Amino acid sequence: MSEVEEQIKEAIYPVLDPHMGISVIEMGIVQSIKVEDGVAEIVIKPTNPGCMSITRVAVQVKEFASKVDGIDQVKVTIIDHAMADTLNEMLNRE
Repeated sequence: MSEVEEQIKEAIYPVLDPHMGISVIEMGIVQSIKVEDGVAEIVIKPTNPGCMSITRVAVQVKEFASKVDGIDQVKVTIIDHAMADTLNEMLNRE
């Protein structure tokens, strides 16, 4: 993991799973973090395919990651959720 990717991981560590009160990093909800040319791509996977709180988690992840120096854009992709396509379209509108 690159230095910037580590900084993003640290920046989003305070985002908590709303049901468990545990960091999304510790819970494994954040599947991957990749950065290229100032664009961070973060993949998250809810613990439940119907989780209604994943949108709030994704918005917080995007917000916290965007504060890292050198990051111009953050794209969050939700996988393995019943409404993943709709949620991803909503989250990543430009």
